[in-house]
Amino acid sequence: MSRQIVLDTETTGLSAENGDRIIELGCVELLNRKLTGNNLHMYFNAGRDSHEDALRVHGITTEFLKDKPRFEQQVEQILGYLQGAEIIIHNAPFDVGFLNKELERAGKPPLRSWVDGVIDTLAMAKERYPGKRNSLDSLCDRLGVDNSGRTLHGALLDAELLADVYINLTRGQDALLISDDAQEDDSGLPIVALDLRSIVLPVIRASEQECAEHEAVLAQIDKASGDKTIWRHMAG
Repeated sequence: MSRQIVLDTETTGLSAENGDRIIELGCVELLNRKLTGNNLHMYFNAGRDSHEDALRVHGITTEFLKDKPRFEQQVEQILGYLQGAEIIIHNAPFDVGFLNKELERAGKPPLRSWVDGVIDTLAMAKERYPGKRNSLDSLCDRLGVDNSGRTLHGALLDAELLADVYINLTRGQDALLISDDAQEDDSGLPIVALDLRSIVLPVIRASEQECAEHEAVLAQIDKASGDKTIWRHMAG
């Protein structure tokens, strides 16, 4: 059974190395790509104020956090929840950097010692949509995920939105996998595995004219590049 945790944090600022701290942690659990409702949501007393820019983003005040536990007081519960799961984060280096600093303060090994791996949805989105905005809001708009309730950033809400974004980013991958056994879908109807080994795909070869036209285009590209095209050198 594939267990994944979609994770987000809110922090006092942008630099864990310069003393900024995690003030909110939000996690939602996926089992076999389906939400389970087994979420983890915590606020932490960071012992310092949030920078003005950060406060405008998340709206979590020092006054609100003053009676909340410190991260190290909750670390065992957090690690128990994350243990062995694959972690999904948008812009993973940022959150992982903060989590590792908090774990270091608590005398614990870094995050990757506890989990089965980390997926960065920002890196996935940049590969899928090069040159486009790939913020969480932009991906929600592009993939049809309703983010109308996101007036301020919040770790749990953002983790829930990211779970939907991740499912949409990876939709269709499971359909490429062929199971050895028949299964049932949600309707109870059997899904029969197909053996594709007996299917012979026809090979349609290019005609002499098509080959000549293709070669002419390659020659034009080669000339325009000043004889620097890679395929000419490799062919030689």
